[in-house]
Amino acid sequence: MTRERGERGSMAVEAVLLAPVMLIFLLFIVGAARIVEAKGEIDGAARDAARAASVQRDLGSAGTAAVQAVRGLDCNGGPTVNVDGRNWRQGGSVTVVVGCTVDLSAVSGFGFAPSISMSSTSVVPLEQFRRIQ
Repeated sequence: MTRERGERGSMAVEAVLLAPVMLIFLLFIVGAARIVEAKGEIDGAARDAARAASVQRDLGSAGTAAVQAVRGLDCNGGPTVNVDGRNWRQGGSVTVVVGCTVDLSAVSGFGFAPSISMSSTSVVPLEQFRRIQ
């Protein structure tokens, strides 16, 4: 195979030009994956908190149980938990909103903010085979 003299080293130049583009693309994928993972964790925490609240006998205990259920969630400043008990009656439901500020500082220089706030809401029916106080 013969090469013309003008093409010598062209592969090295292409590699040098494409390497930064590929690196930025890779970091973008890492940042997007972190956001998707965090959203899944927050959704799961909201579901767990609502379930924990729904088996309690009173609204005060429900709030405590919901906070305990999200204890392991990794958030800047800790997660926020709001328990809505307006429908706290036999056959009713409990609504829990979990908020979290996710740290994206590892990829913030590549189009991502240093942190992003997310929240998730979960509604669970109250247990029917217990007395509500």
